[in-house]
Amino acid sequence: MLLIADSGSTKTDWRLIDSSKNTHQFQTLGFNPFFQDSTMIAAELQSKLLPAISPHLSKDDTLNIHFYGAGCSSGEKCDIVKTAIRHTFPNAVIEVEHDLLAAARALCGNEQGIAAIMGTGSNSCYYDGNKIVSNVASLGFILGDEGSGAYIGKHFIQDYLNKEVPEGIAASFKETYKLSEEEILDAVYKQAMPSRFLASFSKFINQHRNEPYFVKLVDYNFEQFFNRHICKYSNHKEVSMSCVGSVAHYYSDTLREVAGRKGVRIGKIIETPISELSNYHLSKSL
Repeated sequence: MLLIADSGSTKTDWRLIDSSKNTHQFQTLGFNPFFQDSTMIAAELQSKLLPAISPHLSKDDTLNIHFYGAGCSSGEKCDIVKTAIRHTFPNAVIEVEHDLLAAARALCGNEQGIAAIMGTGSNSCYYDGNKIVSNVASLGFILGDEGSGAYIGKHFIQDYLNKEVPEGIAASFKETYKLSEEEILDAVYKQAMPSRFLASFSKFINQHRNEPYFVKLVDYNFEQFFNRHICKYSNHKEVSMSCVGSVAHYYSDTLREVAGRKGVRIGKIIETPISELSNYHLSKSL
């Protein structure tokens, strides 16, 4: 049996493929070992995932778990997640990899190309059809994450608190969220998962995406992503760039426009990788 997980900072998509090749899908909160320890992750797995998945598990089949997660960029961080999964599924065969490899496998399969994640956070790599060959560092939501929901949200909140947002947008935001300046600063500087908080405003931004202020902000977001990341791959004009994530999906028209200005050819744009990732692992298990 295969259990495949794609985990970002906001949510984790799980897909179980049983011995009869039936597919079952589940969702939990997102995990990031930079912000959560094994105990916190295991608590979510045991309270949300295990009750949902248990009826579909077979005692006679080995459960092979392929977990791809944001923040799983080193052996130490991968071990945090692996310990939590092992605590929940003690007899499983467990592989924990970075979510960037999930994006590359889902978007490129066995072909070469540039793969990009553009969701709550952002990242990119050049993938040779088998492994990640090069990666321009993402640096996280404070120092980087251009192209992400957190980056757009951060710049919007900066402008909002500095009273640089058009009055109509500011009034609508205040009415929608009813957040004080103190509450916003507390969420960013004191609470867990600040990138998730900042990215949560993507829904509001998307609802008002035709406002000139947001048109300019989203364009700037992608411009920065290409300048600081994609255009640094030496072959960025020779291979296609494929993208996964809600930001890439919902702003695909602007993404394609900026890519065209940079001479980059866009391949696939998908909202979530779980379906293509499942097909990848299913093909490897046959």
